[in-house]
Amino acid sequence: MSAEQTVEGARMPAHTKDIKPGIDWRGRALDRAPFLVACLMLALIVAIYGSLQSGVFTLDELNLDTAAAMTLMLAATGQTIVLLRGGIDLSIGGMISLGTVIAATRFTDDPSTTAFWALTILALGFLIGALNGLLISLLKLQPFLVTLATWSILNGVAMIILPTDGGSVPSWWVGFASAQLLGLTSPVWMLLALLLFWWWFRATRVGITIQASGSNEKSAFLSGVSITRVNILTYGLSGLFAAGAALFLITQTGAGSPTIGKDYILPSVAAAVIGGVSLFGGRGHLAGTLIGAFVLTLIGNLVFVLHVSSYWQPVASGIILLLSVLASSVAEKAARNRVQ
Repeated sequence: MSAEQTVEGARMPAHTKDIKPGIDWRGRALDRAPFLVACLMLALIVAIYGSLQSGVFTLDELNLDTAAAMTLMLAATGQTIVLLRGGIDLSIGGMISLGTVIAATRFTDDPSTTAFWALTILALGFLIGALNGLLISLLKLQPFLVTLATWSILNGVAMIILPTDGGSVPSWWVGFASAQLLGLTSPVWMLLALLLFWWWFRATRVGITIQASGSNEKSAFLSGVSITRVNILTYGLSGLFAAGAALFLITQTGAGSPTIGKDYILPSVAAAVIGGVSLFGGRGHLAGTLIGAFVLTLIGNLVFVLHVSSYWQPVASGIILLLSVLASSVAEKAARNRVQ
């Protein structure tokens, strides 16, 4: 069996091929092992949390937990796209910090002014991300080094704009996170919007070429895919979602912070890995990433309910991440053996 198939001018990894009845169901199941592990982890955490705390299985709790996880979900969405490409984006931390300080110092009670600056933050996020992709392609540098440098620069600019936590945003902007429609708050609707985005992303040439490039860059290039264009778009989207994370985060904090973005860099990678996104590129799904974000968020709730030290939260997160990486490794080996 060939390891690749050509789809719309880009060669796709064999594991994305539609599985026909009676063909290698065992291998297909192993491919999904990390995602299934994430689902089981989430179910276990929710079950324990529900047994210790009343009102867990209600719409109110869903609204609260989704709001708590949404910043990470947005940051992890961009990170998932980059990981599918086979890269990593550390600059999202700097973009989140920069976005919050711009919002905290520029937003006013005038909706038109606030809308202008909100769109400016989103555009800035995409442009900075696109610049990362361009530098990676033209200078042939490692994504880790390029995005690490960008993170440092953006953090410095954020410190210049707002040296310490402060500033403010209009009350109506803060109220966005609690606005309801049909009993569901805006973060829940944003979660549904992310899933719709992913459906569009995976069904278009944009997602196909990014995933194909992450699976086998050389084959994608030989099939006519512009690697430079793919990198620009990949990191541009990551920057855009990081900017969106900043705009949502400030509805939770009500103020800007020049350092808060660093708290979302590694968790964004962890959420994706827990959800089954391959660190080697080419395989993963946003649904898994969103589940991973919920897992990391609910661990904090569980630690609080159990009345144990908050220092146990990173310990629990690390154990879960280790189990997820192990499941991902098993799936990688199974997929490789099946192709051979």
